[in-house]
Parts: sequence; C-alpha cells; structure tokens
Amino acid sequence: MFANIPTVTKNLLIINVLAYLATVVLATIGIDLNGLGGLYFFLASKFHLFQFVTYQFLHGSLTHLFFNMFALWMFGCVIEREWGARKFLFFYITCGIFAGVCQELVQFVDYYLFVAGRVPGASVVDVFKSLSDNAAFLNHSLTIGASGAVYAILLAFGMTFPNERIFIFPLPIPVKAKWFITFYVVVELFSVMSSYDDGVAHIAHLGGMLSGFLLIRYWREHPDNYFNQNGTRQFFDWWSKDNMRKSTWRNNFTTTSGFSGQTRTDGTSNNDMEYNARKKERQEEIDRILDKIRISGYDSLSKDEKRRLFEASRDR
Repeated sequence: MFANIPTVTKNLLIINVLAYLATVVLATIGIDLNGLGGLYFFLASKFHLFQFVTYQFLHGSLTHLFFNMFALWMFGCVIEREWGARKFLFFYITCGIFAGVCQELVQFVDYYLFVAGRVPGASVVDVFKSLSDNAAFLNHSLTIGASGAVYAILLAFGMTFPNERIFIFPLPIPVKAKWFITFYVVVELFSVMSSYDDGVAHIAHLGGMLSGFLLIRYWREHPDNYFNQNGTRQFFDWWSKDNMRKSTWRNNFTTTSGFSGQTRTDGTSNNDMEYNARKKERQEEIDRILDKIRISGYDSLSKDEKRRLFEASRDR
C-alpha cells in the first residue's frame, strides 16, 4: 500500500514521522527539537524566518502526529494525483507558511489588546516597542504541527470533488465533501470565537484553509498549461482515453502524397518508409509522455516533453 502513495505525499509522511522520532530521541539528551524548529512570535528572541517552514514538520505528541498524517494520506494522495507533484508541494508548503503568518498576526492583535487595555491610548508603535523590550518573555509562545497545511488539503479536496461522498465516524451514512469541509470550517470558527485556551492553533487551521481557497480561486481564474488544474485538464481531456490516444491521433497523421524516391517492389518508396518510421517513432514518444501524465501528472514532465506534446497537439 505504501508503494502506491504518490511521491510528494509519501515523502511528507516520512519526513514528519522521522522528525517526530528525532524529537523523542533528542529529548533524551536534552535537545528540544520543537524549541529549535517551532514557530515563535516574530518579536520573540528565538524567532527565525526558517521556522515558517520547519514548524510544519514538528508535532507535540503521537496523537497529534497520527491525525495530521492520516488526513494527509487520505486526502493528499487524491489531490497530488489530480494536480501533479510540483503543484501539490507548492500548495502544501505555501498554505503552511500562510497559516503560520495568520497565527502570528492574531498573536500580535492579542498582545496589542492586552497592552492597550492596560495603557490607554497606546499606539501600534508603542505596542511594538513594549513587545521588543520583552522579547525573552515572548518565547513562551510556540506553534508546531502540519495542521495548517493539512486543513488546506482538506479544503482542496472539498473544492475539487465537492460531491464526492466520504464516511465520517460515527455517522452511518456518507457525507458529501463540500458539507464535510463546511462542518470543519464552522467548528474552527466556533473554537476561535469561544476564546478559550485549548492549546490548539485554530487560527492556523483557518489560515491554511483561507490560503488554499485563495490559491485555488486564483488558479481557476488565471488558467495556464503549466501550473493549473483546469487549464491542464481541459487541454488533455482528449488524451485520457486510449482510443483517442492511439486511434484518433494516428488518423490525424495522414500520409502525404508527392514523395519522390526509389520505388520498392511492394509499391512503396524509400521516403514513404522513412516517413512511416518517423511517424511511428513520434507516436511512441507521445504515448510514453501520455502514460507519464496518467501516472505522475502533467507537472512531472520535463520542459522538452511539454514542448513535444504542444508541438504534436498543434499538428492535430
């Protein structure tokens, strides 16, 4: 089963598991990996820009890791196969970063309200100065986990396959993906508005979903053939069926007349033979590229393979 998981999803699962095991092992010798790679508040003394990426691969408990990785496996496999590896990875990392940015902004608002409540008339500059003067104190706040990126993948599944039915324990009947995602959004909004400290970064969850929504909308409104779901799928719809790939394509390449050359005893010229050989070679190359798209997605193609495919489509 593990061998059937797409490349990026598989590697993300492996990295997260290895990072958790490293966290547990290093803790026995006094090294806090979560403290090194987790996301601190941007005015804290331990904050570093690289933490916007590294925090996504760290988890506080085995349960935390399991549920994030289960969701990544369940929905990430589908989305990566639909989009291709490059686009999926870009989406995952970008949404994780944006989720961290949202968490940082809300933390700043919380600090601002805290300071403004005790210092009437305090400006944003005053809050910045106050927080900067207490940078060491701000190290108590730490965000870790892949949840922001995973929630973006959940949203991507709901937007890509809105009417796909999935089972949610303990409900005995399947639920459409669009209602499943709506339920999660409502739960996260309620959790944020209830304003109790449960140790869960609900804003990061919502931030990941928001960034996922914006990215998908942008790709749909700006279609192209390199980094877009709709544009790529529409362009290659006709490639998806074997009869169109192997039969219709060949019919479009008709043998031209007017070739000159030595005539063989079977009635064909040397130029005819060369032309047919070249045509067969081109067709085999196109079939190989199409099989690669079917298995790994359009984004797995090299620039040269994309060029050949576009040239072939132009000659249809």
